[in-house]
Amino acid sequence: MRKKIPEFKNEDEEREFWATHDATEYIDWKKAERATLSNLKPSVKKISLRLPESMLEELKLLANKKDVPYQSLLKIFLAERIEKELGVH
Repeated sequence: MRKKIPEFKNEDEEREFWATHDATEYIDWKKAERATLSNLKPSVKKISLRLPESMLEELKLLANKKDVPYQSLLKIFLAERIEKELGVH
């Protein structure tokens, strides 16, 4: 008999639970089925970021040339730099 998985108020609460509990006590992995979550979007968190106005204008100029929103371009730049710094790929 497996333990019942509790109801969670949010992702943080669930993350904390699984960080401190053994999933094998709750889930029978022998009965697990592979699932494809093609429409799953990553969790995002809104932040406030202060940039010099000139930097923001330059970012908007670059984004306009690439025909993408400047926020999206900023995320691409950050992701590329994080990969480089962490030595990923």
